[in-house]
Amino acid sequence: MSALCNASLGNFPAEVAAPTYDRSVIAPGIVHIGLGNFHRAHQSWYLHRLMQGGQAMDWGIIGAGVRACDEAQRMRLKDQDYLTTLIELDPKGRSAEVVGSMIGFVPVEENNAALIAQMADPAIRIVALTVTEGGYYIDPVTKAFDANHADIKHDAAHPNRPRTAFGAMIAAMKIRRDAGTSPFTAQSCDNLQGNGDILRQTLVSLAGLSEPNLAEWIDAHCTFPNSMVDCIVPATGPKELELVKTFGIEDAAPVTHENFRQWVIEDKFCAGRPDWEKVGAMFTDDVHSFEAMKIRILNGGHQLIADAGEILGIEFIADCMTHPLIGDFFRKTAGTEIALQVDPVPGMSPAAYVDLIDSRFSNPEIIDTVRRVAFDGSSRQTGFILPTLHDALTKGDPFDGLALSQAIWSRMCEGTREDGSVIEPNDPIWDSLNAVAKAAKADPLAWLNQRDLYGDLADNAAFQASFSHWLSLIWADGLDAALRTYVQG
Repeated sequence: MSALCNASLGNFPAEVAAPTYDRSVIAPGIVHIGLGNFHRAHQSWYLHRLMQGGQAMDWGIIGAGVRACDEAQRMRLKDQDYLTTLIELDPKGRSAEVVGSMIGFVPVEENNAALIAQMADPAIRIVALTVTEGGYYIDPVTKAFDANHADIKHDAAHPNRPRTAFGAMIAAMKIRRDAGTSPFTAQSCDNLQGNGDILRQTLVSLAGLSEPNLAEWIDAHCTFPNSMVDCIVPATGPKELELVKTFGIEDAAPVTHENFRQWVIEDKFCAGRPDWEKVGAMFTDDVHSFEAMKIRILNGGHQLIADAGEILGIEFIADCMTHPLIGDFFRKTAGTEIALQVDPVPGMSPAAYVDLIDSRFSNPEIIDTVRRVAFDGSSRQTGFILPTLHDALTKGDPFDGLALSQAIWSRMCEGTREDGSVIEPNDPIWDSLNAVAKAAKADPLAWLNQRDLYGDLADNAAFQASFSHWLSLIWADGLDAALRTYVQG
């Protein structure tokens, strides 16, 4: 057993793929904020594959974070020379690969001074982010910039001592502008439809609160490519830490992932980019169709099954899919409702994509917890489910399964499973959701009257009726009865 670090790369078993390139000559080119499992299994891997071919050696990744907990991740990775073991969970057999494209991690500081200085370095040409769907300070209903958030008010008042990643990016942009240095590309890698457009909105809006001229400069000179990212990447826990040891590696931060990756990107990079297309990324002007299919069917589908699984005490996503009712709930809702609101993309119809996601969710090797997938429903439901529901209602298409999904979410937020066990808080606004969910047990419309979530959807009579029917049925007869009624109806 060898501890993961540069010195041990030659000591691992032959079946473990390790970097063949000289990591000492990698120069930084990218700062990535939000250095979690997804980034290391996805974007970092694509760059690593280029480096395996002797390319992109001036595009090394510098990790970064703005939360206190990010410092612990920095130290874990620093102690192993920023290397990560990726374990692919293919049903046909597991495999391991050590990825070496990250070469540093900025110290996490309250005023983000080190991060700002790193991003201001002219060598940095891309600043990328994976900060979750709810991390962009957007109103869930209007999709407008939320200028009233306490973090935003702080950064607007103290632009040289920002609290947020976006404030730090703006401060770095100001230094670059004042020094006559070219701007960097700001690249969102989060599951948001139009993620580049949303990132532009956040940065330009925040900059405009303190320095309108800088906001105009950012808007005119920076680029914000939209992209679609896809790979199921479970959280790392004790099982994963033990699993990596079966490959003869001691790794404090291994990452498991499914045997599937996709990355679709707009080719809008103001300061150059790695040749990611050489290792499987797709560049297109029509990212929207790809991201809509993925966000609505995969991410939306995840919410359908995770909330139901939580209520019934099912721990893992794959087990939800083998449950006779939850699996069929996904297949019917995704196939007969969500798919109607999704356009085909080259090489893939919505129906075929539903089948693909069915097989990916059902992969028994993916130990992905229901709790992880159900986390932050207030962002995920509004981003992944409600836009589809809105379109279905507008077009007069079937929507009962989508309405049922909202009833299931409400039931989950009540905070107990059907076996009486407690569901621990699992949302940034859990206290509010929990209080309303309890009220909705007697008055279902109380749930829809959360205007900050549902907006005008709360006024749709057909949606009101369907939602009330399903929530009342769940509370009266249990979730199984509601799912059976829908699946067999």
